[in-house]
Amino acid sequence: MSHDTQVLGSTAGKHKEERAVRQVPFRGGGFVHRPMGPIGAVVFLAIIALWEAGSRTGVISPIALPAPSEALGALWDLVVTGMLWKHVGASLYRLVIGWTLGSLLGIAVGLMIGLFSLARAGLLPLVSALFPIPKIALLPLFIIWFGIGEGSKVATILFGTFFPTVIATYGGVDNVDRNLIRMGQSFGLSWLSIVRKIIVPGAMPAILSGFRISASIAIVLLVAAEMIGAEFGIGAYILMAGALFATDQLIAGVALLSVLGLSISWLIGRAERALLSWRA
Repeated sequence: MSHDTQVLGSTAGKHKEERAVRQVPFRGGGFVHRPMGPIGAVVFLAIIALWEAGSRTGVISPIALPAPSEALGALWDLVVTGMLWKHVGASLYRLVIGWTLGSLLGIAVGLMIGLFSLARAGLLPLVSALFPIPKIALLPLFIIWFGIGEGSKVATILFGTFFPTVIATYGGVDNVDRNLIRMGQSFGLSWLSIVRKIIVPGAMPAILSGFRISASIAIVLLVAAEMIGAEFGIGAYILMAGALFATDQLIAGVALLSVLGLSISWLIGRAERALLSWRA
């Protein structure tokens, strides 16, 4: 065998060895979302800029839809007059109390339905029957029961957030891997330990998703409740602006609701990162 043939053979062998030891790219990322920077803010600002440009050029009628700068001016008037905190504070008070009580009761009842057969047989049909009822339709009844003050408004929000929380909670309990529960039982864990260390953490993703849904429902019910017999509140402000055909103030009130919803969503997101860190 010639020298050139030996060199070619050794080179080919080296290439085969390189192909044999070449590492396969890691593909086990698990569909983890990558942070995309300020893309959301850029899209939002682009929409606002197009809206402003359309209003200034006359493409968008100022009567039908005022420019964002006019809505911003209405918000600034609220700040200057000191009415912003009165409206936002009244709405936050009703929302926090109603949503918190409704969520706590919903989690308790949902856990009972998910853990106890007697509770499931007795309460699940009742929840299924009452959940589809529009809660806004019950507002006049709540006014009769609790008066036209804060009680009826808080009760409306509580009633509206209770049912989605119940359904999300017992659904999350039902979706917990039963093999994990059997493993805990085989290791001799007590019933309370299994609930605290296996069932509740396993159901937490569904519970937090239910929080997002119930928070959105709570904001809708808040506006509806404040439009009936409320002096202060974002809903009362929007109702007054609509009655006066002050569309800039109306858009300002809607913007306040949007900021309120974004703030709640951000807080729930923080809670998810803190409580569901074990999923990473």
